Amino acid sequence: MLHPSYTDLMTTINDRMSSDEEKLKSRYSIVIASAKRAREIIGGDEVLSSNNYTKPLSNAVNELYEGKIDIVSHDIVEDDQ
Repeated sequence: MLHPSYTDLMTTINDRMSSDEEKLKSRYSIVIASAKRAREIIGGDEVLSSNNYTKPLSNAVNELYEGKIDIVSHDIVEDDQ
């Protein structure tokens, strides 16, 4: 079982968001963000969490929960040049 749970993660992350537009509406965002961060850790990035687990995904989820990293959405803007 994943600790913290998805609902705990979503609540914690949404509490840190400043506007309603930024709030997470699906678990997919958490899955993608934690997978990307786990790949960065596997690639050699330093673990930012106070706890250092053996599995990169556990470290990534814990970093999200502790607020060490945030989920940021990027709008894609195409240039007509």
